[in-house]
Amino acid sequence: MKRLFITTLAAVFMTAGCATVDVTKTGKGFHEATQASSVDILKTLPESKYEELGTVTVTGFKVSETAKMHNAIRAKAAALGANAVVLTEEGIIPGGFNLKKWATGVAISYKH
Repeated sequence: MKRLFITTLAAVFMTAGCATVDVTKTGKGFHEATQASSVDILKTLPESKYEELGTVTVTGFKVSETAKMHNAIRAKAAALGANAVVLTEEGIIPGGFNLKKWATGVAISYKH
């Protein structure tokens, strides 16, 4: 019984440190995938016309891993055909010495 408890506890700690990026398609139709390196990370809506493709939810990145978090967002949003992701909310999950970032946003495709 003690061994099962320790194994379960170890599994919880291992998964608790994992960073995730979830993208949910909300737009209609199909868009060709874009290059992740070309996906913009924005904090405000662009002035040009755009179409919403999906929502983005990010959690579990270290506070010092902002660039890594942005690159992970780019990779997931590019699969939807996004040209940009507008981050609408961001924050830090308190956890003692192990602070983690979270963010939500919208993947968009510019209309030409």
